[in-house]
Amino acid sequence: MSKSSKYYVVWEGFEPGIYSSWQDCKLKIQNYPNAKYKSFSSLEEAKDAYNMGFFTYQKQKKANSKAFSTEGVEWNSIAVDAASSGNPGKMEYRGVVTKTKQVLFHMGPFPNGTNNIGEFLALVHGLAFLKAKKSELPIYTDSRIAMSWIRQKKCKTKLAKNSRNEELFELIKRAEIWLKKNSFKTPILKWETKAWGEIPADFGRK
Repeated sequence: MSKSSKYYVVWEGFEPGIYSSWQDCKLKIQNYPNAKYKSFSSLEEAKDAYNMGFFTYQKQKKANSKAFSTEGVEWNSIAVDAASSGNPGKMEYRGVVTKTKQVLFHMGPFPNGTNNIGEFLALVHGLAFLKAKKSELPIYTDSRIAMSWIRQKKCKTKLAKNSRNEELFELIKRAEIWLKKNSFKTPILKWETKAWGEIPADFGRK
């Protein structure tokens, strides 16, 4: 999924408030017992959530989640997703059985990675996993960027390679080679988050 500007609400931390960067937010929550915080895609959403308080926000979120309909979901499938603490930051990804959320693979965390890289690697890992199993199941992702990179057979990240993410870039290289050397008929499906809620492979950190 695309990661544009974000705002970070700290309900409980060393200095509660709304922050426009992960680094600022991290300073307010790191080593704080049971810190309560969350990222939002707009300042308006962040202000609303901050003003209503953590527990009221959680209740509202739970109530709204009941409104999602899963009509149209192909449950006989697998789903993949990634999460990063900061962008770049510690990144991990996994694949699960869509219906049961049973974890099929989990990689990371890797230092100095991005969510888009994780989404790409998760999708390639899922494709390779299904091919090895000779499975014809479709695979869900909520990332249009990852789907585009798969079509191009190239991880088009702008992240610079450094000593901290060498392992990650080695995985990217292997993934690109796999895409170029292998053909697959696996249907890659877009998970419609607005209609269905978070993808089953989600790490629950948004």
